[in-house]
Amino acid sequence: MKNFIVTLFLVMPILITAQTINQLDENGKRHGIWKKNFDNTNIIRYQGEFNHGKEIGLFEFYKNINKTAVLTATKQFNEHDNKAKVTFFASNGKVISTGLMDGKNHIGEWIYYHKDSKQVMTVEHYNNQGQLEGESLVYYNSGQLAEKRIYKANVINGKAIWFNESGKKLKEYNYLNGELHGEAKFYNAAGTIEIEGQYKNDRKDGVWKYYKDGELTEEKDFTRYSKNPYLKKD
Repeated sequence: MKNFIVTLFLVMPILITAQTINQLDENGKRHGIWKKNFDNTNIIRYQGEFNHGKEIGLFEFYKNINKTAVLTATKQFNEHDNKAKVTFFASNGKVISTGLMDGKNHIGEWIYYHKDSKQVMTVEHYNNQGQLEGESLVYYNSGQLAEKRIYKANVINGKAIWFNESGKKLKEYNYLNGELHGEAKFYNAAGTIEIEGQYKNDRKDGVWKYYKDGELTEEKDFTRYSKNPYLKKD
């Protein structure tokens, strides 16, 4: 009898835990701890906690790789809205990206990392509709800034600049509603100007200037091509 009581004492927490997993409330909404496996397997697909249908706390999501559960993402929910702090992982456990989500939308700042490195590769910003908004930065593995762009409602706008790994400018564009529009400049590896001109509605316009070793060597007028998109260039 004593052994039976001890065994029952040890087993009861397991039974209670099992009974409280994957439960529904009186309205048919998920409530409490939920764990789901991939179909027809014992390999976990996700686990987390619901409060009357609302995700709360930490959720973990897995991939089935060679019949092994491999963590692929975590989402840290709060009790007030659908926003969650999200982290995506490679199969080796390295962080791929991290940021906020509201439902399925990326919002706020998102950071992406270089493969097999802790170095930041890209920093992007999203509005509450999940669209790119504001500054977008791309970095070399060395940490040197490689690209800088500005977005508005998912469309590139304003000045965009590219750099080499030494920090020298390679080129500058200006965009208007996703099209090249305004001043453009191109530089050599030393950062010296090689070409400059204007774009209008995604086409070269006006006089373009070409340099060698900082000295003006040639000019070309593209005005007639920008005014007549069907005109072939010489």
